[in-house]
Amino acid sequence: MKLILRADVENLGSLGDVVTVKAGYGRNYLLPQGLAMVASPANLKTFELERKKLQAKMDALRAEAQDLQTRLEALEVVIPMHVGDNDKLYGSVTTSIIGDALAALGTEVDRRRILLDAPIRTLGEHPVRVRLHASVIAMVKVKVVSDQKPEEEPAEEAEVVAETPETSEAAQ
Repeated sequence: MKLILRADVENLGSLGDVVTVKAGYGRNYLLPQGLAMVASPANLKTFELERKKLQAKMDALRAEAQDLQTRLEALEVVIPMHVGDNDKLYGSVTTSIIGDALAALGTEVDRRRILLDAPIRTLGEHPVRVRLHASVIAMVKVKVVSDQKPEEEPAEEAEVVAETPETSEAAQ
C-alpha cells in the first residue's frame, strides 16, 4: 500500500514522503491517526496545497519539544526507593515512577515517552532518554537514593539520649 505521510513517523519517514507499507499497518494505524493519506494523483495535489500548513504545524511541535528538552536536561530527578541489604532496591524504578517524579517537579511527560532499556535496580545516577518528538530526545538525570535515614543518625540520637540522664542527675 502506497501512502503519503502527513507527519514525521519514526522508523518510516518524514512529512511528504511517499512510502510503501503493509496494508494492515496503513489501514489500521496510519490512516485513522491522520498520519498518512493514500497516494493517488488527486491526493498528491491536495497534499501539495496543504503542505505549508502541515510543515508549519510540525515546526511548531518541534520547537515546543526543543524547549521542553532544555527544561528537562536542566532537571535532576531524585527518586527515593526502599533499600535492602548491600544497597539493593526492593523492586525497581520504572517509567511510571519517573513520570510521577517529573510531574511533581512541574513537568508533565507521558510515561510512554520515557525510554528505559531495562528497569533501574541500583542506587546512583542514571541517564534516562525521553522522546519528545520524532527528532528530539532529551537526556534526564535520574538519581535513585535510599528512602531510609543514614545509619549514622540513630547513633547520634543514642548519644543525645545518653546525655539526657546525666544532665538530669547533675540537676538534682
